[in-house]
Amino acid sequence: MKVFVTRRIPEKGLELLEKELDEVEVFRYDRIPSKEEIIKGLEGKDGLLCLLTDKIDRDVIFSEPKLKAISNYAAGFDNIDVEAATKKKIPVCNTPGVLTDATAELAWALLFAVARRVVEGDRFVREGNFRGWSPTLLLGKELRGKTLGIIGAGRIGTAFALKSRGFDMKVLYFNRSKNEVIEEKLGAKKVELKELLKESDFISIHLPLTPETHHLIGRKEIDMMKSDAILINTARGAIIDEDALIDALENGKILGAGLDVYEHEPEVSERLKRLSNVVILPHIGSATLETRTEMARLAAMNLIKSLRGEKPDYCVNPEVFE
Repeated sequence: MKVFVTRRIPEKGLELLEKELDEVEVFRYDRIPSKEEIIKGLEGKDGLLCLLTDKIDRDVIFSEPKLKAISNYAAGFDNIDVEAATKKKIPVCNTPGVLTDATAELAWALLFAVARRVVEGDRFVREGNFRGWSPTLLLGKELRGKTLGIIGAGRIGTAFALKSRGFDMKVLYFNRSKNEVIEEKLGAKKVELKELLKESDFISIHLPLTPETHHLIGRKEIDMMKSDAILINTARGAIIDEDALIDALENGKILGAGLDVYEHEPEVSERLKRLSNVVILPHIGSATLETRTEMARLAAMNLIKSLRGEKPDYCVNPEVFE
């Protein structure tokens, strides 16, 4: 069995592949490969281990007749044409669960950074502007007693919600189904999106990107928010209409935002970069040593099991095994 890996991943994952398979080819450059480079790398390969930055469309999937399995080094899989893979009876795997706490923690880091103006303060000091304590310097917003709105109460949304316990916050959530865990432990209330947007002081997004969630937060939704609301997104950039968000931030319609993801990633709007009321990070929600290592192990095992004809632990199209 031969596989192609589109980017070097933590050694634990590569060691597993090299131990169990005949040949492991890793893309030689430390950058996102082009579509043509992925197709070239797939020549003669049975398996593909890709990243969320790789667009694995129908052309890629059907380019190699031998391709039998795709393992995504990510919890999401919107970068893969799952329908095309299913037609070819190719299992598509992902790595959910292992990055839950890391991503939830980063969402809180962004929330704190925006609410207490941490990045602004750091820049202020570094630029030599600090002249001593001042009663009006960089006033921020406290968390305690405020309303926290969570859009998407799956694994990460639940972990994010549970971390609010120390701040005595009222928790609202928008989700397809009832979340008994956060209702029981936090007294959280399931509401419609409109109510959540109107009532929340802090809003955090934890949804997958689907046709239904694309631009779920647009101009109309942003206009519903409080003028001192803070919006956090560690999910997928295109869930928010980025132009509408930037307009709102520039015009003071909301207080601020914390973003780890972008609508046209890896491109980041120059308008966003100029704003002081937004904290922007380079998609590092799962970037802890523990999490990225476990993601590598899981992605490798998913691929190995799929190539053996076994059902992997995490498969988004299990019907291919029927």
